[in-house]
Amino acid sequence: MKCATAITFSAVVSTAITITTVQAQDLKEVVAASKEINNSANQSQQKINKIDEQIQSKLQKFKVVNKEVDGLNVYNKQMQAQLDNQLEELSNLAVSMEQVSIIERQISPLMARMIDTLTTFVSLDVPFLPEERSKRVTGLQSMLERADVAVSEKFRRVLEAYQVEVEYGRTIEAYSGLQMIDGQERDVDFLRIGRVSFIYQTRDGQQMGMWDQASKSWQPLDAGFRSDINKGLRIARKQLAPDLITVPVAQNSAE
Repeated sequence: MKCATAITFSAVVSTAITITTVQAQDLKEVVAASKEINNSANQSQQKINKIDEQIQSKLQKFKVVNKEVDGLNVYNKQMQAQLDNQLEELSNLAVSMEQVSIIERQISPLMARMIDTLTTFVSLDVPFLPEERSKRVTGLQSMLERADVAVSEKFRRVLEAYQVEVEYGRTIEAYSGLQMIDGQERDVDFLRIGRVSFIYQTRDGQQMGMWDQASKSWQPLDAGFRSDINKGLRIARKQLAPDLITVPVAQNSAE
């Protein structure tokens, strides 16, 4: 009996050891599988994190691009408005260019008439600065025939000549020149006060004369005007401050 019992116990122990070994082996497999699952999960999480980072990066780029698109839309609207304005200006310029050609055809005869009028005026006016004024008018007539001078420049010069003539009527001027006196050419000083008084005086101050526009001739002046004429010459040359002077005035001046 004892022997049988011992054999039975030994078998039980052997069976128990066998079961324990099997369980240990199964546990190892479970642990290994768990590690593999954890590793796989970790790898999956890393992939998920990487994909999320990529998504966030692309989302940020998308937002930046959207802002650029919005800015470009605003810019395009502004450019379109400017383009529309420029097209309108081009249309207006086209109309203006058509009108300019018409004006150019009309302005050339006008300038010719203005120059003729100026020529007549100078010839009938008080004869001060005859060479200078005649040269100015001749220059305008020559310029009118030139093709290398723009119409606008021609018109500007014509208006400038008119302005110069206007200025003569409200300025005082003194200059030296030659004057025929008693059949002899003498050096004299001319004094012009607007167009109302044009006087000469010889360098020695002995002879004086005034232009009479009515008779188109020089009339001798009395010696009593000598002091005021000398004063007027000095004022015109800016050698004296402006002051009152007494000078003869033509009754029928060109002004």
